[in-house]
Amino acid sequence: MEKRNLRKERIGVVSSSKMEKSIVVSETKRVKHPMYGKFVLKTKKYVAHDEQNDCNEGDTVRIMETRPMSKSKRWRLVEILERAK
Repeated sequence: MEKRNLRKERIGVVSSSKMEKSIVVSETKRVKHPMYGKFVLKTKKYVAHDEQNDCNEGDTVRIMETRPMSKSKRWRLVEILERAK
């Protein structure tokens, strides 16, 4: 039997929490430029479902892939790793 729970997980910082039960999480990663070799910061935004409206801007969170909840929401909040200061 194969494992069914092969959902992707991401860790990022909440950049917006103004929506009802939704947050925008920004994930920043360092990628090496293929030609010049310099490391460049790439940022990707994910819209995630926050059932309890717990998150605030600046929180570090873990999100997991889930079924489509709306046009752009395909992730859900798993846990808050660190609160904003």
